[in-house]
Amino acid sequence: MTRVSALANTVAATAICGAAWGVPTAAAESPDWGLNGTYIATSNGEWARKNEVFTDLPSLRSTWTVRTQCSYPGECTGTVDSEWGWSAPIYAKSSVWYVKHTIEDWVPCPDGTTAPGLQVFRFKAMNAEGAVADPTSTTLVGEDVTTGPSGACGVSRPVYINMPFKLVKVG
Repeated sequence: MTRVSALANTVAATAICGAAWGVPTAAAESPDWGLNGTYIATSNGEWARKNEVFTDLPSLRSTWTVRTQCSYPGECTGTVDSEWGWSAPIYAKSSVWYVKHTIEDWVPCPDGTTAPGLQVFRFKAMNAEGAVADPTSTTLVGEDVTTGPSGACGVSRPVYINMPFKLVKVG
C-alpha cells in the first residue's frame, strides 16, 4: 500500500469513528433531564436565619410552572412562572438548579424608602432520606436565600435571610 493510500485510509477511518463515537454535534434532548410541569415551592420559615441568627419567620408557599430544555443531563435552562406574579430564569449546573429574581421594596428603611432584595433558590433532587441525589425524584430540596444590598437604609451590612426550601412536583 502506498503512503498516500495509507494516509487516506487513516483519515477516512478517523472520520467514521469520530462520527460514530460522538464528535460534538447538536445534543440530543430528553424530557427526563429537565424540570417541566407544576410544582409546589415551600420556604420553611420555622428554620429561617436572618444574618446567621435563627429567627422564626412565616413559611412561604407558592405554585411554580417550570419549563426547561436540557442539552445534557444536569445542564439545563428555562423559565419559572410563580403564582405570585414573577417570572425568572432557571438553570442547572452539575444537577444543581438555580432560580434568581429581584424582589422590589424588600428592605424597608426607617425613613420610608425601600431597597430591593435578590432571592436565590438553590436545590437538587434527593431521595426520601434526603442524603443522596436522585435524578428521578419528584422532590427537590435546598435553600432560599434573599439578600438586601449592603448600604441600604444607611447601614453598611446586608440583610440576609436563609430558609430551607423544598420543591415538589404536583403535575
